[in-house]
Amino acid sequence: MAGWILQSNDDTPRLLRLTPGTSRTIGRAAQADFVFDAPLVSRLHCRLTADVSGQLVMEDLGSTNGTTVNGIAAARGVLRAGDTLGVGRVEFSVSTGTQVP
Repeated sequence: MAGWILQSNDDTPRLLRLTPGTSRTIGRAAQADFVFDAPLVSRLHCRLTADVSGQLVMEDLGSTNGTTVNGIAAARGVLRAGDTLGVGRVEFSVSTGTQVP
């Protein structure tokens, strides 16, 4: 697998790309890898890990408002193509990427 793409549903849709073997954080603070200054997003909200086996794993980092997978609160979970990841009021559509830089 070449990687994962998450597309946000906010006012200015953004693409987050993860290649196998990488781990990135989402949050509103400058130290987050993917910064989203949006309502209900914690400073360091969650971590996404694209492991070498091809899985995309989400781990909530103790966020105030929690993280959801397909609308269900989750502290940790494996994401699949077609899933929706909720971070604060921002939702991301999850898909696989054939060309992830």
